[in-house]
Amino acid sequence: MQSQGRISSNFFLLCIFLSSSIWIVIGNPIRYRTRREAEIASTNWTALADEWIAAKARAAEKMDVALLPFNERFRELPPTVETFVVNGTSSEQMARLNYSRMLWDMETVQPSGHLSGFVDKALKLLDLRQVMMEVETSVMSKVSCTACKVGAGLLQHYIKVGKSDEEIMASIYQFCVSLNIQSARVCHGVTLLFGGEVIYVLKQVNMGPPQICSFVIGDACDDAFNPLHEWEVAFPPVKKPPIKPPIPPQEGAPTFKVLHISDTHYDPYYQEGANAECNEPLCCRLTNGAPLTASAAAGRWGDYRKCDTPKRTIDHMLKHIADTHSDIDYILWTGDLPPHDVWNQTREENLKVLRNTVAQMVEMFPGIPIFPALGNHESAPVNSFPPPFVPEENSISWLYDDLDKQWRRWLPAGVSHTVRRGAFYSVLVRPGFRILSVNMNYCNNKNWWLLINSTDPVSELQWLVYELQGAEINGEKVHIIGHIPPGHSDCLKVWSRNYYHIINRYESTITAQFFGHTHYDEFQIFYDTLDLGRALSIAYVGPSVSPYYDLNPGYRIYYVDGDHPKTTRMVIDHESWVMNLKEANLYDYPIWHKLYSARQAYQMASLLPKDWDSLIDKMTNEPALFDLYYKHYYKNSPVRPACNDECRKRLLCDLRSGRSHDRKALCQSLEARIDVETRTGWRAWIYKGLALSGFFAKHVAS
Repeated sequence: MQSQGRISSNFFLLCIFLSSSIWIVIGNPIRYRTRREAEIASTNWTALADEWIAAKARAAEKMDVALLPFNERFRELPPTVETFVVNGTSSEQMARLNYSRMLWDMETVQPSGHLSGFVDKALKLLDLRQVMMEVETSVMSKVSCTACKVGAGLLQHYIKVGKSDEEIMASIYQFCVSLNIQSARVCHGVTLLFGGEVIYVLKQVNMGPPQICSFVIGDACDDAFNPLHEWEVAFPPVKKPPIKPPIPPQEGAPTFKVLHISDTHYDPYYQEGANAECNEPLCCRLTNGAPLTASAAAGRWGDYRKCDTPKRTIDHMLKHIADTHSDIDYILWTGDLPPHDVWNQTREENLKVLRNTVAQMVEMFPGIPIFPALGNHESAPVNSFPPPFVPEENSISWLYDDLDKQWRRWLPAGVSHTVRRGAFYSVLVRPGFRILSVNMNYCNNKNWWLLINSTDPVSELQWLVYELQGAEINGEKVHIIGHIPPGHSDCLKVWSRNYYHIINRYESTITAQFFGHTHYDEFQIFYDTLDLGRALSIAYVGPSVSPYYDLNPGYRIYYVDGDHPKTTRMVIDHESWVMNLKEANLYDYPIWHKLYSARQAYQMASLLPKDWDSLIDKMTNEPALFDLYYKHYYKNSPVRPACNDECRKRLLCDLRSGRSHDRKALCQSLEARIDVETRTGWRAWIYKGLALSGFFAKHVAS
């Protein structure tokens, strides 16, 4: 026991030293970074790395126990074969709006309470309905950027003139209701849940509206440079191994069968027959009132409108999975358990959803290892994940401590310290095969706490570097799981850029990544930072169980290279399974079926990163192939919207964007090819029309 304590103590001190090498003191990060650079330069990295590896090895003897038994099972795999114009105001004009004048207008109309004229002006100029749609879809434009700047400027103005928190929150509520941003009760709940946090953060930061909104929205909002939010993780001085072109997994070898469930968004208050057209963020509850028409009533098994998943649908899905896929080896569970009633949530309610869902998973899949990752909806309020430097009353320990208790049903006790610190962990699944679960909420640009200091909160990325370095030295292959995809617009640019560098450095160790969050069925490619033509890693983005919104419920099955001497631990193939919600509600008989398998549907020889990159190229040139992908993207929803050329460019660019807010670098050539194709298509259409006109004119004249 004494020697074990000494090992833990040395390892703990070493971790403190490593994390301190990248920690930046709040308030003066630039000066601190300069001092630390000098210290890092003089550090004996070789000795430090040796000590860390030795300590890790000693700890591994006691903590790293493979969670899966040896698997030599053979399975039959699936068969293979931007300028905006809003109400007459262009994006260039919107960028030059006089925010001071708008704030003055707000001040002059608010005391009197006569907001009708201002409301009309604001609705026309800010296009708040468009803003709300963009916030829901995370597809931002200059419209949202302008609204963000006005809102941030207004709040900072109130703080500057000395208004109390209560007065500011009262103003927020009044504007929310008067501008018809949401219903009165949603405005009330949002103000109470988010108002105090946002006001506190804005009091701490020395940033203007352009920098704040660039931080929150990203490249759609001017991409303003902010030295306070520029940082880099430190890499050990270990040379990257020579790049070896990946070899496809051996055909006919043993495999792991892996279930991926994401974004269940269980709604305990879902009510069949309730109003599904309620004009609030979440409908289909008794509190939404009676539907005005029969077609507005919520379906029995869920609804395509803004409604989450009823319990009966989750129960039915889990039973179907247990019966149909009884040979599952382990489960990836990538977060977002609570519903979308973000204005009406409490810590107690979200913890109840967590505990009930964990108990259900334990009951339905006894003895099967489950590897969870934390979603952005688990906190109350949503997206609020304060780093350790915040005041104690705002600490996130209420969630992380309970996560540790719940996840302990599947995870070894040795990961408790990182789960309680930051909700991330490392587990050895099999000898030579490790899963790293990362908490993506520290890349979440809706996490307002990061405005104070975004520098690698809880040293998670530094931890990731050293876990991957240890895996590389030990010859392990690694899968990374998380919630928000690192290339998604919800992920901070600086965090995503650092993560991208980590994936580049350890490309030979990381064989797959798995995320959720978007609710769609998609993927993201990572490229060599020195050669953007070389794809080097793939992130699979699993479909949501929740139909929110316009979607069918779904889940994924992966076949991963299993236990054999030449195993790659790569994904050999994957299947997406869905339930046709329209038919389930119509016949009261839900049927889960395989929508497609990747290799068969897209005629891919293997699922190497280069194969996925080739698929993107083909979809750029072949609209019919893209249409097939789009069908799968929406999980074959019968209410999916049409996708024009701009939509096609955006979705294909998403696939190339393992790095967020860098679409210009990653997608310029792709978008240009679609533009050329579109222009060529129009030119051919016009020429054909002229030719036909000449033909008819000639024959009519004769």
